[in-house]
Amino acid sequence: MILAWIGAALIGLSLGLLGSGGSILTVPVLVYLVNEPEKLAIAESLAIVGAISLFGAIPYALKRQIDWRSVLWFGIPGVAGTYLGAALSVYLSGVAQLMLFAVVMLLAAIMMFRPGGAQPEAATNHKRSPLKIGAEGLVVGVLTGLVGVGGGFLIIPALVLLGGLPMSLAVGTSLLIIAAKSFVGFYKYVHVLGEQNLSMNWSLILIFAVIGILGSFLGARVGRKVSNEGLRRGFAAFLVVMGVYVLATNVPKVLHPSPTAEAQLRH
Repeated sequence: MILAWIGAALIGLSLGLLGSGGSILTVPVLVYLVNEPEKLAIAESLAIVGAISLFGAIPYALKRQIDWRSVLWFGIPGVAGTYLGAALSVYLSGVAQLMLFAVVMLLAAIMMFRPGGAQPEAATNHKRSPLKIGAEGLVVGVLTGLVGVGGGFLIIPALVLLGGLPMSLAVGTSLLIIAAKSFVGFYKYVHVLGEQNLSMNWSLILIFAVIGILGSFLGARVGRKVSNEGLRRGFAAFLVVMGVYVLATNVPKVLHPSPTAEAQLRH
């Protein structure tokens, strides 16, 4: 279990260092280090990510570095999409959700390999597009509900490029949106999994959230002294390795499903 606690600390550290991407570690840590069932891991990750993101957003809120209009434009469709994604999860096996999660990891790696995002000065000259922001919020929300990631690596570029926000506002705004989406998705999963006689490991959620929150504050301090671009590329390489590993371990299960898995999917 020591490795699991280290994993929880790494989740918080990466969130504090990069501002996004750290939540994508939560599901693999819960599945491969804690041995949680796939669907429970995805649901519990939403609660953990939501708690870490909410606490991470507090300093930005105190500094008035949250754009509340963008929270509404992106957040409301995002929350609706997350609820929908959690509801749709009953039609996918846990293995299929993990494969989709692996694809999301590889997409996140591609986004992180790119050079630093748009400059704040250039972004603020862009005309805001509420329709486009809302559409992306809905899509990212469905993805959050299905695979349990916050989607910060997609939300921040959308807020900068489509919403015209400077990075100083985009990060705090993104954290608040992630928290709202994650808690709504978790609420739906509690009911969905309850119908399948699966119950949440509340002590695990609490411990991971506390360690992750502490790690995020430490990461924010360390991040001021290290190269952000180098960290992003290193984290992206790690995501590629993890994404390929998750695919490699789950593709055989999809191609040759066990009778138990088939029965659960039909149920």
